[in-house]
Amino acid sequence: MSWSSGKDSAWALYQLQNDPEIELKGIICTVNKEFDRVAMHGVRVELLKAQADSIGLPLEIIELPNPCSHEDYADIMGRFVQRMQNDGIDCMAFGDLYLEDTRAYREKNLAGTGITPLFPLWQIPTDRLSKEMLQGGLKTVITCVDPKQAPAELAGREYDQAFIDGLPDSVDPCGENGEFHSFVFDGPMFRRKIDITVGEIVTRDNFIFADLLPGATAS
Repeated sequence: MSWSSGKDSAWALYQLQNDPEIELKGIICTVNKEFDRVAMHGVRVELLKAQADSIGLPLEIIELPNPCSHEDYADIMGRFVQRMQNDGIDCMAFGDLYLEDTRAYREKNLAGTGITPLFPLWQIPTDRLSKEMLQGGLKTVITCVDPKQAPAELAGREYDQAFIDGLPDSVDPCGENGEFHSFVFDGPMFRRKIDITVGEIVTRDNFIFADLLPGATAS
């Protein structure tokens, strides 16, 4: 399972956990090597590891340089796919919702490898999906906001119905266009809740990040 630490990959994983024909072998996540944080989401690796421990699956961390060129990324991921082939992995799942170009990119990269890309949430309407996640017990905090697309003050907020109801019409309820990213700290895909608190809110590389800290209960 391609894992981002956020809600869409978590909910996609949950669908696979409930599929008797799927044998889950592990989750993979790309990490900014310089900052030791999940790429784009800005989540500390310590919390990423806590998620994997709560899920009960091995975690493969793929370190990316900063900055990371398209060539570097293709080379690093190509070597990872080769390892998956050698390990007999049949499928790789993604939490993508409706972006055709993103899906096509993933399908192209896995073409000819014998590894089938899976998209458990594909084309589920995001207004329906967001409600399904909340009703299913998913708990998540917004860790990154693109202020060009969404209000900066969303960073650090919990993703709940009030959050969704307050979004501008231009913002997708699931942030599929990169408006915001999240960190899941509880839900049916986990064996136990991950205790966190929201720390400093900072601006970096034109994005707004909420630094999540381990150890205290999220409000």
